[in-house]
Amino acid sequence: MKNYETKDIRNVGIAGHGHCGKTSVVAGLLFAAGATSRLTRVDEGNTVTDYDDEEIQRKLTISTSLAAIEWKKTKINLLDTPGFNMFVNDARATLIAADAAVVVVDGTTGVEPLTEKMWGIADEFELPRALVITKLDRDRSSFERTLDSIHGRFGRAAVPIQIPIGREKDFKGIVDLIRMKAYLYTPDGDGKAREAEIPADYAEQAKTAHEELVELVAEGKDDLMEEFFEKGTLPEEHIVTGLTEEMREMRVFPVVCVCGPHNIGSDHLLDLISDAFPSPADRPPVKLTLNGADVERRYSDTEPAAAYVFKTTADPFAGRITYFKVLSGCVRNDANLVNGARNTTERLAHIGVPFGKTIVPVNELHAGDIGAVAKLRETLTGDTLTDKSSPVVFPPVKLAEPSIAFAVEAKSRNDEDRMGNALHKLLEEDLSLRFYRDPQTKEFLIAGTGQQHVEIAVSRLKRRYAVDVTLKAPKIPYRETIRGTADVQGRHKKQTGGHGQFGDCWIRMEPLPRGGRFEFVNDIFGGSIPKNYIPAVEKGIVETAERGYLAGYPMVDFKVTVYDGSYHDVDSSELAFKLAARKAFRNAMQTARPTLLEPIMNVEVQAPVEFAGDLMGDLNGRRGRIAGMDTQGATQIVRAQVPMAEMLNYQNDLTSITQGRGAFSMEFDHYDYVPQLQADKIIAAAKAARTGEEELEEE
Repeated sequence: MKNYETKDIRNVGIAGHGHCGKTSVVAGLLFAAGATSRLTRVDEGNTVTDYDDEEIQRKLTISTSLAAIEWKKTKINLLDTPGFNMFVNDARATLIAADAAVVVVDGTTGVEPLTEKMWGIADEFELPRALVITKLDRDRSSFERTLDSIHGRFGRAAVPIQIPIGREKDFKGIVDLIRMKAYLYTPDGDGKAREAEIPADYAEQAKTAHEELVELVAEGKDDLMEEFFEKGTLPEEHIVTGLTEEMREMRVFPVVCVCGPHNIGSDHLLDLISDAFPSPADRPPVKLTLNGADVERRYSDTEPAAAYVFKTTADPFAGRITYFKVLSGCVRNDANLVNGARNTTERLAHIGVPFGKTIVPVNELHAGDIGAVAKLRETLTGDTLTDKSSPVVFPPVKLAEPSIAFAVEAKSRNDEDRMGNALHKLLEEDLSLRFYRDPQTKEFLIAGTGQQHVEIAVSRLKRRYAVDVTLKAPKIPYRETIRGTADVQGRHKKQTGGHGQFGDCWIRMEPLPRGGRFEFVNDIFGGSIPKNYIPAVEKGIVETAERGYLAGYPMVDFKVTVYDGSYHDVDSSELAFKLAARKAFRNAMQTARPTLLEPIMNVEVQAPVEFAGDLMGDLNGRRGRIAGMDTQGATQIVRAQVPMAEMLNYQNDLTSITQGRGAFSMEFDHYDYVPQLQADKIIAAAKAARTGEEELEEE
């Protein structure tokens, strides 16, 4: 592949709801452009952009894949993004590298929840975009119904520039509403269209749609409006220029028809991308930071070199592969660029252009282009590589935190030894994953955006790195606290042959507000307990509280004041006062009304409006408190506070309730009291577990 100047580059994100046909659209574009010798298919597992074993097996896109093609003297970098909520972070992180977007809408279902979410991300990144209606060859598909759905969500600015010829299995071509010509395709998927006159039974529909298109284009420009009023229409060249300008200004969003499996309309979509989509040179300046000050820089070869890393993959054979977008300057083979975030210099040997899982070597990449390079030492996603003379920084994309965690255990000692290193490589690749040890439960946890997300990570551990682990529900990090007060004595006295042990302390215990954790106050006057023994009293309280009283969970949110006591000149010691404090703590529990606390999570659920009642009923059944509801188009957003213990199986239940169309996010908010009925069960289970452990120890 030759080198392309900035003005001839198109970086296009392909986005939409899962299973809407994005990867099939990309497969059609690759074949139409001659980048593949045959039309690949998702069902056959041979597409260029879904090449990972998990993607082939599950028939869905898990992480963004890139493929560069050439069309009409332009280079088009396609970013095939995932369309399920649990992988939306990957789409968000990679769409920052796009300069425009193609939003794909399923012609059988219309706009779906993730279609709207991806549209919102495109809005946030200010990406001009077109809409592609797919699957018009399927039963129960409807161009008109889907267009109504698009207008209902995104407004009248989404205007068709094509209408389909034929319905469902008879879908065979398109009418170009700009040129007012028909294009008929052969059913074998070769993608070669035959130009013809518009069929008589589509003439009236095409005429009406053409007039609506011309009127919308004319509204956007004063000179076009004058011409429209004068002549009643616009010539083809003025429609094209007006549409192009207004699309780049995000005031018009063209709607086209594409059938990936039969390769209908792929060539026309490539024409639209090449002719109307903006190049990096047409985009606003990039906002960067230079030595702490905000600066702007246009995509230009004359600026110092800078590249933003938007994606990292871990290949078991090639090692780490880094994907970057050239923000300015020209990046050449063997360039030495500085990573200011890690204070290192990286040598970019053998840069190339991504095409699925392969990298096509090139000598240089101009400003605005997208490339890849293998085996950088320390650079990761979100880093900026720059010329040492101008160490600019591009702000990394902010991603949502994981919503669900599972305990992970290695199946063997060998797996345990290799698990940490393998997981580290996965974390470099997937910014939505977390791996950590819970300090309270002592479990290793792997957290992701959904159960399937975590299961895929575990499957990759086994496939790529031969590390076998098991997942299980995490232990709930309950805590204990007190509701009442206590004023008690703790006295430890033990006499042996030599020196004895003597410690005596009086303490007051009282509750603190949630989040107060622990407070210790020394209120000793008159030396009833020497100062050097006070830390031992505190240590005894802290150690005992850590082991809990009711069910073995840490005691929190309480205050202890030591105000009196006594000591013995010979027999008192730090150990004796620590043991006395332990007895005081246990005595206090008799009157301080100990109780259990559980973590309460902020939960946000998004699903089609028709499932709102079922969602609320289910959340109420999980002891949830509905905090608010919003409606965005056909999507209902429900916000609630729900105990963590009730959310462990929510992913599967939500999928069942919403027929796979719902998504949720969850984050910790606060601790609250466990209702007595549930608390009794938790305490009984803890006691049974302790009894079992004691029996094993005796054996």
